Amino acid sequence: MPKQMSQDTIPVRKGEQLNTDELEKFLRTEIGNLPNEPLDILQFSAGHSNLTYQLKIGDWEAVLRRPPLGPVAPKAHDMEREFRVISEIHPFFKEAPKPLLFTKNSEITGAPFFIMERRHGVVLDTSFPEGMEPDEGVCSRLSEVMVDKLAELHSIDYKKTGLAEISNPDGFMDRQVHGWIGRYVRAKTDEVSDADMLKKWLIGHIPVSPDPSIIHYDYKLNNAMFNEDFTEMTGLFDWEMATAGDPLADLGAAMSYWIQGDDPDLLKFGLGKPPVTVLSGFYSRREFMEAYAKKTGRDLGSMNFYLTFAYFKLAVICQQIYYRYKKGQTSDPRFSQFNRFVKVLLKHAVQAADEKI
Repeated sequence: MPKQMSQDTIPVRKGEQLNTDELEKFLRTEIGNLPNEPLDILQFSAGHSNLTYQLKIGDWEAVLRRPPLGPVAPKAHDMEREFRVISEIHPFFKEAPKPLLFTKNSEITGAPFFIMERRHGVVLDTSFPEGMEPDEGVCSRLSEVMVDKLAELHSIDYKKTGLAEISNPDGFMDRQVHGWIGRYVRAKTDEVSDADMLKKWLIGHIPVSPDPSIIHYDYKLNNAMFNEDFTEMTGLFDWEMATAGDPLADLGAAMSYWIQGDDPDLLKFGLGKPPVTVLSGFYSRREFMEAYAKKTGRDLGSMNFYLTFAYFKLAVICQQIYYRYKKGQTSDPRFSQFNRFVKVLLKHAVQAADEKI
């Protein structure tokens, strides 16, 4: 009988398989009371970094996250930290999945991993579900939900959570700018003049941050899950980079992923088919930011810096992935043209530096 796949799962990609027998033994020992049926594993198709799997034993379901294959940057893909983060945030922000367990036992999957609850709903990326033709009202409503949830997350007092113990919001942007510049240098493969200019500009234009808040720092449409009529967010995932820090850096990162219909083709199609946010009815980045400012009361006068940094940061992430591909640490063909997209993002960052929001 074929595996039952939901819209967001695929058969496990070649080379990314888990040891099913050992994992099933582990689950039955650590969780217990599982149905007397075999473990079935599928993979979530979205994402270019951590590997995420759906686990299913009878009517029991969960999600497993582990780091990508091959060597990873120091402090990157820290499964223990991500598990701690969602453990602290879940009680205050119901869209964060409930964590179940973490283990450093790398003999089971090849790396430390954690397991969390499986949420159900619709994840949107480059298209709506088959047979659905969204109208402008649906697109506008989705935009509003995305703004609302980001504003809600930023309204939580991080000092009431354990994030205060594992975060250091003082000097956040200074560390971010210098840290991501260092990451770019270490993952550099091609000479790109825009990168040299941006490094100097960013260091010279670091603004004074507003009061810190909980930030997701990878807030984008395909990391969210919605109910069938798109009136509610039922899940928010990929908390790997979450911390207590500058909320406008979080907004800037979100906007770097928020592609709009009139963006240059290279930006829209750099990773293939553009996201659904290019459709009529979705907020523009300006409309998104204006709605956020209205809900939070925050001053967005320095958003050109945050947008510039966000595009630079996204370029570095893509550069790190391309570096792993170039060095043979991953053979995923999706990564073979990432160097071209890095150059597009760096050019867009240069343009953002000159724009006033």
